[in-house]
Amino acid sequence: MAPTISVSSLSKTYESGLVALADVSLEIQRGEIFALLGPNGAGKTTLISIICGLVVPTDGAVTVDGYDIVKDYRETRSRIGLVPQELTTDAFETVWATVSLSRGLFGKKSDPAHLEKVLRDLSLWDKRDTRIRELSGGMKRRVMIAKALSHEPQILFLDEPTAGVDVELRREMWALVRQLRAGGVTIILTTHYIEEAEEMADRVGVINGGRLVLVDDKVELMRRMGRKELTLQLHKPITEIPRELTETFDLSLSEDGTELTYSYDTQAERTGITQLLSGLREAGLRFRDLRTRQSSLEEIFVSLVRRPGDGS
Repeated sequence: MAPTISVSSLSKTYESGLVALADVSLEIQRGEIFALLGPNGAGKTTLISIICGLVVPTDGAVTVDGYDIVKDYRETRSRIGLVPQELTTDAFETVWATVSLSRGLFGKKSDPAHLEKVLRDLSLWDKRDTRIRELSGGMKRRVMIAKALSHEPQILFLDEPTAGVDVELRREMWALVRQLRAGGVTIILTTHYIEEAEEMADRVGVINGGRLVLVDDKVELMRRMGRKELTLQLHKPITEIPRELTETFDLSLSEDGTELTYSYDTQAERTGITQLLSGLREAGLRFRDLRTRQSSLEEIFVSLVRRPGDGS
């Protein structure tokens, strides 16, 4: 199946000389949730802005459903909904007027039933006659999403969609994103909340310094790059790890001496756990309980964007 978005050798250099993107290539499949992660200034917003036709690239090409974003601007833009980071609405307009105007700007015929559904899905129906300036920050964020959905796009970009909203609203938005994806909408989101990507994304892309560092299936990424820890709760505390164990295994001892933690590569042919347990027995160490923990997406992300020589 052809990708719904295809980015080929995309670069953007501003007049100041700033290289925002450097030779970025990416394909996004129809109906997936794709999370783009990266630190501030990494190039996330520039990439989204180019795909949405808001910024002109220096080099490279982008197609949306086979249409070129430059040659077929109106066609590609009509297929895309964008929720930017900044809240850009007329403070004195009502919610209903704001969303209705947005639909009209895309040349869509009036469809009150569709707009009502969008507002109900976003818990905005009761606020339809309220002026934007009277809404809370979280409600304003919902209005931005409603605007983006007003013209029934099949691709939705969410640029830091839950920035500044509380945990409850964030989870409500996650539920909405899943609902949209279930309806066939392709979702691309940038986020600083690692838990957001870990919770929702099918695939994850990591961008740093204008370059796409890695793109992978989320589960596969965590399996391939993550490490697991096996923590053993000892029967009796010890003051140091026996040398015969430290020479073979990557072990650490808790400050109170009651827990041993073994770190191992999930990709290794052998985990070494069986040998470790045998080694503990030979060293006369008994344990009462054990637990495992796998690296989070945040830890993987930090390891990917860490620059050599930065001291971290």
